[in-house]
Amino acid sequence: MEDINYKAFVTKESDAGFTNSIEDLSTSNLHKNDLLIRVSYSSLNYKDALSASGNKGVTREYPHTPGIDAVGEVVESNSPQFEVGESIVVTGYDLGMNTYGGFGQYISIPANWAISLPKELSETEAMSIGTAGLTAGLCVRKLLMNDLAPDLGDVLVTGASGGVGSVAVMILSKLGFRVTALTGKEDQIDYLESLGASSVIMRNEMEEQGKPLQKSLYQGGVDTVGGNILSNFISQTSQRGAITCCGNVASDKLQTSIFPFILRGVSLIGIDSAESILEVKKEIWKNFSKDWKIDLEKITKEVQLDSLPHEVEKILKGEQVGRIRVNLG
Repeated sequence: MEDINYKAFVTKESDAGFTNSIEDLSTSNLHKNDLLIRVSYSSLNYKDALSASGNKGVTREYPHTPGIDAVGEVVESNSPQFEVGESIVVTGYDLGMNTYGGFGQYISIPANWAISLPKELSETEAMSIGTAGLTAGLCVRKLLMNDLAPDLGDVLVTGASGGVGSVAVMILSKLGFRVTALTGKEDQIDYLESLGASSVIMRNEMEEQGKPLQKSLYQGGVDTVGGNILSNFISQTSQRGAITCCGNVASDKLQTSIFPFILRGVSLIGIDSAESILEVKKEIWKNFSKDWKIDLEKITKEVQLDSLPHEVEKILKGEQVGRIRVNLG
């Protein structure tokens, strides 16, 4: 296939720091791989914002096109698994980290990163879900595998107004759980209740380091923030409870005690969505297309490439609410 010119959001490094701009690129610049995809939509995640701001722990070399999510159409295939014209979705692995990502109109990827888009999901729905939704889904899957059930008590979701938290609240509520949502944004109480939260508490109620064992308030839930909030969450979790941990926006440090684990049998489960086994990702996408189907349009803002610098700033400041879908059309 002849080279194709396309538009992409590009982060560049100079002596003055890192800059972002929309540039014209060519598919000849992409590493040859199994699949060439014309990207319809991507989504903005915290890791994308880190890449776009020059975080070398995420992206080693610049110039670079971030975007760890993409949905679109196969335009060239060297794999028997996918046909030209097929709709696929890819989240994570090295996409948008050190491989040019979904903030460009074309990507070139290995076939074992891609999943056929379930026919029950539209491309826009898929990128309202994206990595944030997939992460929430992986968290809920692990909670269910650890015997959490709606009739066993309340669950807590921290960082609930963010992308992962919002979707987690919606899934757990749909499954019949009573969800307590924790947020630092007082103006988001109505928003969280509209997603299905039974109650909302403020972040400052859990920011101070508490006792190793506190009153049991939750059977478990989803933590997206880390730090003292996670420490208190562990101490407030009941017998044989389970917490899934997937973020560190408050802190990457955790000061805790062995007591919740050996006296209450609490489980703390780490979630890494980027490197999840492909079959597990397929399971989560199938759930979103069927039993977990939720309407994410009410929490999704769609933007064009040229709006991304502003949205990157917002997410880095912790001001983002819900999901940001990027239209590559």
